[in-house]
Amino acid sequence: MIERSDAQELDAVDPLARWRNEFVIPDPELIYLDGNSLGRTPKRTVEALHRVIDEWAGDLISSWWEHDWLNLALTVGDELAPLLGAGQGEVVVHESTTVGIFQQVNVALDLTGDLGRRKVVAVADGDFPTDRYVVEGIARRRDVEVRHRLDDLDGVDVVLRSLVDYRTAEMTDLPRETARARHEGAVTVWDLSHAVGVLELDLPGAGVDLAVGCTYKFLNGGPGAPAFVYVSKRIHDRATQPIWGWFAQNEQFDMERSFDPRPGIGSMLNGTPPVLGLTAAREGIRLSVEAGIGAIAEKARLLTGFGIDLADQFGLENVTPRDASRRGGHVAIRHADASRLHDELTARKVIVDRRDPDILRFGMSPLTTRYVDVFDAFTALADLTACLTA
Repeated sequence: MIERSDAQELDAVDPLARWRNEFVIPDPELIYLDGNSLGRTPKRTVEALHRVIDEWAGDLISSWWEHDWLNLALTVGDELAPLLGAGQGEVVVHESTTVGIFQQVNVALDLTGDLGRRKVVAVADGDFPTDRYVVEGIARRRDVEVRHRLDDLDGVDVVLRSLVDYRTAEMTDLPRETARARHEGAVTVWDLSHAVGVLELDLPGAGVDLAVGCTYKFLNGGPGAPAFVYVSKRIHDRATQPIWGWFAQNEQFDMERSFDPRPGIGSMLNGTPPVLGLTAAREGIRLSVEAGIGAIAEKARLLTGFGIDLADQFGLENVTPRDASRRGGHVAIRHADASRLHDELTARKVIVDRRDPDILRFGMSPLTTRYVDVFDAFTALADLTACLTA
């Protein structure tokens, strides 16, 4: 039988416990288990945004040069790269995840060459809506067929898939599935939105060519923080993105010239990058890098395992893999009255996420989530479900 004192003991020896103090927590009684949707606010982010606003106010247009705003998307990309196992010059942070997916799928389509036939993009019916919508939108504008399954990749040119299932937290085998697609002649674009900042990743080692992901979940980048794209150096000389803009132009301020893309990852840029959003994202990224992704991933495995054990203890239906190597950073509980339970938990100051029709997601951000938070949240859910059946 797991007791609350067990959770307290785990918190007392947690090597990442001190990092919680790096975040703004205005209500210590609030149990926040929704960091897999929007991470908490780092204190450093508040300070950094004030600093950049002062730069803007004081230095105005010269800030682009005085404070190197011009290269900020590339600089922040290089700071994020270690969390992906990537090298310098392989990551850029500058747009929304949706735009990044649109870019990457088009890059992948062009990499497959002109095969003299209609190209095929595979995406699972159950993948995140944006991923499916983007592919369907591309198919309206290019000679592309959409295949809504991943089991058979014969004849597929591009595969778009999430590494971690946004509902159940089930993790796909990154190297194996990348290799399976390549064996069929397909280029895979990986969506890492529910993986980055909570899992140890080695994109080059897994043979990944293209990836995209957000920074506002486990990386605590803030609402609407810009996403990243990864392009392996192996394909830099062959990657051509579809959205041409002046920040991707070589010799950017020679404005009378025709478009001539920058070399390397800079070619993935397009318009003026969001300086305030990049500033916020940068601080969340830096916290994860400083804390160490190895330690973060280990705590994620322990926290989610603790949650699954509590679900078993309270007779809750867990749909997240029990194998720690096959799950991301949240635990999904299925219940027919998930919507009502979500509202009741919120009223008790327990914030979790809901995915209709019947899933409650308990997100466990390792830098801010305590074991006692997990215990109290599952205890509250067990109490509420008992009331429903009484």
